[in-house]
Amino acid sequence: MDLQSLKIERGTKPAARRRANPWPFRLLLLGALGVAGWLFWPQLAAMSDRLRLPEVKTAMVTESAAAAAIQGTAANGYIVAARRAALSSDVPGRIVELAVREGSVVKKGDIVARLYADEYRAALARAEADVATADANIARAKANLLAAAADQAQLQSAIATASAQREEAAAQQTFAESEVVRVDGLVQTGIGSQRDQERARTDAAAARARVVSLDGALATSKNATEAARQREEVARADVAVANAQRDAAAASRVQAQATLDKTDVRAPFDGIVVLKDAEVGEVVSPNVQGGGNARGAVCTMVDFDSLEVQANVPETTLSSVQLGAPADVFLDAFPEQRYPGTVDRIWPTADRQKATVEVRVKLARRDDHLRPEMGVRIVFRAANAAQPVDAAANREVLLIAESAVVTIGKDTGVFVLDRDLVRFTPVATGERRQGRIVIPSGLRPGQTIVLDPPTSLQDGDRVRTAAN
Repeated sequence: MDLQSLKIERGTKPAARRRANPWPFRLLLLGALGVAGWLFWPQLAAMSDRLRLPEVKTAMVTESAAAAAIQGTAANGYIVAARRAALSSDVPGRIVELAVREGSVVKKGDIVARLYADEYRAALARAEADVATADANIARAKANLLAAAADQAQLQSAIATASAQREEAAAQQTFAESEVVRVDGLVQTGIGSQRDQERARTDAAAARARVVSLDGALATSKNATEAARQREEVARADVAVANAQRDAAAASRVQAQATLDKTDVRAPFDGIVVLKDAEVGEVVSPNVQGGGNARGAVCTMVDFDSLEVQANVPETTLSSVQLGAPADVFLDAFPEQRYPGTVDRIWPTADRQKATVEVRVKLARRDDHLRPEMGVRIVFRAANAAQPVDAAANREVLLIAESAVVTIGKDTGVFVLDRDLVRFTPVATGERRQGRIVIPSGLRPGQTIVLDPPTSLQDGDRVRTAAN
């Protein structure tokens, strides 16, 4: 064993390891952070703005028609239809065909929907068959009447013949009896023979028998004639009964046809369908009660030619509204257009809870912009007021949201957005309408203003805008 190799050299030291320099790594890390900061600085700045800056809603200032140019008492209202109908059927039934939808234009008499009608159609066919049967009965009764009348005429002729024959037989009987008397006289004088006497008596007896026979035939003919007359009366009665039955069958046919027609729901006037109340397969009934599964109407239609304005005028300003006085209507959806009208009706009673009186305004002009239940603003003018000039009535003014107007100190104004800074701008305010306010001066079209500014917002503050 070599112990020399296991000897520890205590007099010598191992070579000292070199320590790495940290500055190159630090410089590289700082460089990477700098590049990352340069690349992501916009996102970091935006994140900082979201955390620090208040978020505001904005709107652009635009021009609108100057309804405020018309002087008068103003009120709010709605477009309503004087003619409005919920269409249904007089008979209950299941809808098998629906020919309209919302917005469909229909003419008076157009079929809107069809109900299941096989039963009513079968009832109509039966009624028509009853009418045909009644016609046949009338024809048979009339034929019987004609036959009875012909029999009676024939028997009358037979009576006349029998009467003539009876008169002839009576004449022969008279002659035969006179001949018997003459022959008897001759026999008594001895001139006539017994044979002549017997022949004369036989002829007289035969003449009497013929008269009796003809009297029986005449009586039989008279009895037959009376029976024929009675049959004719019965035939006349049968004709009357057949006619009555025919009238009843015809009435039943008319009723069946009317019932069948009721399964076709038709438009009562020209108009537009504004609401579809049922679908194919549903049951409609005119006597729907609460909790039932049947529908009460198929659809609702409106006569757009009857559109008018309904306004609830406060009692305090009712004195300025006069029947027949002019009124100007402005749609909330299209405030730049003026619709001239006339006060048509003032309700005879007031709403106690709202302290208002309903007024109806008849429109002089209608177009496609008018729709039922649209909100409007009405300006009532005096009866002797001059007609507003369209150019003046429709001149452009600035209308902004009333929520944008704030008061700071003694100044009333709005915050105008300039890039990301807000500037408080004093403005003059005019008439308020439907949450908006007229700005006669202080703003110009195209400027962006702040809506509902926070109470802490000050002139010169930076803000961030919300997505509108």
